[in-house]
Amino acid sequence: MLGDFVGRRRHCPFKGQYEVDTETYKRFRRRIIQRSHGEGPCASTPVAPRWRCEPRFKLDSVCQRLELDSPPRHHEPEQRVLQGAHQEAVSVGRTSHGEAVLPPNTPRAVTVRRHPVAENVTEQGLVWRAGDQEHENAQCAGTTCCDERGLDLKPFAVLHKSSGPGGSATKLLAPSLLNDYYTNLLDCSCNGMIALALGSSVYLWNSETRALVGHLEPGPQPGRPSCQTRSISCLCWSRDGRALCIGTRRGEIQLWDVEHKQNMRRLPSHMSVVGALSWKQQLLSSGSVLGHIHHLDPRAPAALVGSAVQEEGICSLQWSPGGERLASGSTGGLLHIWDSHVAGVTKSRQPITTAKQTSAVKAMGWCPWQGDVIATGGGWKDGELRIWDTQSGSCVTSVNTNSQICSLRWADRRRHLITGHGLPHHQVTCWQFPSLSPIYQLTGHSQRVLHLATNPDNTQLFSAGADQCFHVWDL
Repeated sequence: MLGDFVGRRRHCPFKGQYEVDTETYKRFRRRIIQRSHGEGPCASTPVAPRWRCEPRFKLDSVCQRLELDSPPRHHEPEQRVLQGAHQEAVSVGRTSHGEAVLPPNTPRAVTVRRHPVAENVTEQGLVWRAGDQEHENAQCAGTTCCDERGLDLKPFAVLHKSSGPGGSATKLLAPSLLNDYYTNLLDCSCNGMIALALGSSVYLWNSETRALVGHLEPGPQPGRPSCQTRSISCLCWSRDGRALCIGTRRGEIQLWDVEHKQNMRRLPSHMSVVGALSWKQQLLSSGSVLGHIHHLDPRAPAALVGSAVQEEGICSLQWSPGGERLASGSTGGLLHIWDSHVAGVTKSRQPITTAKQTSAVKAMGWCPWQGDVIATGGGWKDGELRIWDTQSGSCVTSVNTNSQICSLRWADRRRHLITGHGLPHHQVTCWQFPSLSPIYQLTGHSQRVLHLATNPDNTQLFSAGADQCFHVWDL
């Protein structure tokens, strides 16, 4: 190209003859050299010369993890899917740094990539703060109902008290409660201690004294404000009420001794979002949004003792009251029932029973007094409340609620089933079992009721909604 440029002639209208252009090779070469030493690239060379390109045959670590922990394609054989579970199980010994996948309700066209500088940043541990300490970093993202009223954004501040057909109700503030259908952010211990995740913190509230005990919040991390880190995806109390298990969106599980207010252990279990948690005595089971189930023994040096895998993401996970069965609900509408054998990382492990509904199995709960019975609720495309026999995998009875079922709890001492709903009324419904006839409805939320919990004697019902309000119903 330079030869063509040098030999190019032009017609001069003033002299009437052809002449060689003087601004040719030397000036062109000088300009190229001057611009190449500048800050920006030269306009004439948008692509680096071939001999300056460095060959790259290895993917960066983020891409490698995404490849290892990516959702299986439908056309891939089952052996490839099971191999992914084994690879994720083996990775427990390494710390998971990146959020490999978005929550299940995020469009799949969006790709998560983090800056390479953030590769060395680990998941920030939680720090205990007493209830009487001032919460300086008020997490007010999305608290429209609270900002309009000009109220204090302190969690569990009383907003309103009323009485209804089901009993008296107290409305409290729950700022920064994440409006995500696939999260599990509320639980009540056997001692009546409420754990509620608000933003990136977990608040502990005593349901008997109705006092804020304290909260767990992320420790100081330079360059990353805690109010912008929504890292908690699920939580669960141990059966004895002493340990609180917290799952994060970065695949980590944190165990807290609430009595001594100290972190017992941090387990980098998954390489994706921890969707659900469930205890079986001293055994902790966790499910990821990519379909991996890990069985962990926090007392052992190598916590992973077994694993299983399903093709779709896990949004609910629960052991039966006696510990004989494990139920996992998927985002694709599959209900899997697993046996109690959890030892080893097996590639041929399959559920003993599988049931299907038309929407995600997020609202799910075992019947406390009938070990083989489990209830599930359908989403907005379904709205069906179903009772399943896990021995045969058949639906025993069902009722159409004409509403999205976001949460489900059993009241064992009253032999009732309670569901939290979305559109159109955002109500809490109490059902008679096994006829599934409605007993009463509790109204007060202005948006869908995402989470439900009951105290040990079933005299109180707790609900947390997308309107960032927390209700205490005295039944």
